[in-house]
Amino acid sequence: MDRAPQNSSDNTAQNAPHASPEGTVGSTTLSGNQIFRLAHRLSDGVNGARIQLARRWNFVPQTIAYQGYGSTGWVRVLGRVLLTRKPAPGSHAEHAARNGTQNVRGWRAFTSVPVQFTDVEITIGDVVTRVKADRGGLIDTVVDVQLSPGWHTAVLQAEGTEPAEALIRVVAPDVKFGIVSDIDDTVMVTALPRPFLALWNTFVLSERARMATPGMAVLLDRLTIEHPDAPVIYLSTGPWNAAPTLARFLSRNMYPAGTLLLTDWGLTQDRWFRSGQEHKHRNLERLAKEFPDMRWLLIGDNGQHDEQIYSGFAQEHAAKVAAIAIRQLSISESVFAGGHSEDGDHSASVVPWIYSPDGAGMAKQLTSLDLL
Repeated sequence: MDRAPQNSSDNTAQNAPHASPEGTVGSTTLSGNQIFRLAHRLSDGVNGARIQLARRWNFVPQTIAYQGYGSTGWVRVLGRVLLTRKPAPGSHAEHAARNGTQNVRGWRAFTSVPVQFTDVEITIGDVVTRVKADRGGLIDTVVDVQLSPGWHTAVLQAEGTEPAEALIRVVAPDVKFGIVSDIDDTVMVTALPRPFLALWNTFVLSERARMATPGMAVLLDRLTIEHPDAPVIYLSTGPWNAAPTLARFLSRNMYPAGTLLLTDWGLTQDRWFRSGQEHKHRNLERLAKEFPDMRWLLIGDNGQHDEQIYSGFAQEHAAKVAAIAIRQLSISESVFAGGHSEDGDHSASVVPWIYSPDGAGMAKQLTSLDLL
């Protein structure tokens, strides 16, 4: 089984294939690896300064737990450790946070500061595991634990924080159908690829102004009714900073509960920038290994690279794909999104492909495939 590595302290990348071949600082010539290590030190220095400033502004450490998934012998646990501003006791903000009714401007999701490489204790039943958050404050690890199928709770706690509870969906070994869905322009209209509009949607727009894609919530709800034991995975290139906002959006618009698999911005161990396409491909491959007998319904849109990613996965794992459903962007959405891919010829594919501009059209075609 493909186990997530235990998050550990940052060992600066010795091989950085995506770093520049060489550069200069003053009269000293630096190799690509040296520049990459220097960038890591600079990034850590900036984050250290942000932490000092956040503490001066009375930000407090907080462990955030995200919904996870697993099988009867293991679970994938996701969370993050941040410095955040705590609402004043008795304030409207505290009341809204307690009841999940926040109406937050996008930029506020990016004011929190990741706490790097801190120890986190994970408790699931009688099993206690200790891991380290990564350089982005993220916890993404697998815990070996024997659990019955259904919903369970993992408790995450970093030093100096209150415990945070995460729901864990344990999938029974005999479940053979699962759902993977993109978010941007699939379940939520964002027109993400267009730079200025993406910045507006991400940093300025009130979260309650974001629109659900017509018919998609009903479609996913019907799928979970038809397949009540199916795991639901929301696989997106969006940043982990937006996870609380996305979770509230999905809940507010009546989408079924599911695991968010997002990415983070900035440096990685071996890259200057994270690859959204690689993030999706890697997680699809991981799901294929974690659930070898599962057939997935892959849902995306034709505004980014979903068709290409899903097509590549289906060619390698045709037996693991029940169907691929692609939402077609409207003309205006295509303009905002910077264009769209052409509907490909999939007549030679053994995997069914369906195209529709909304959830209702997808539902009709999935019904004809006996998936609804």
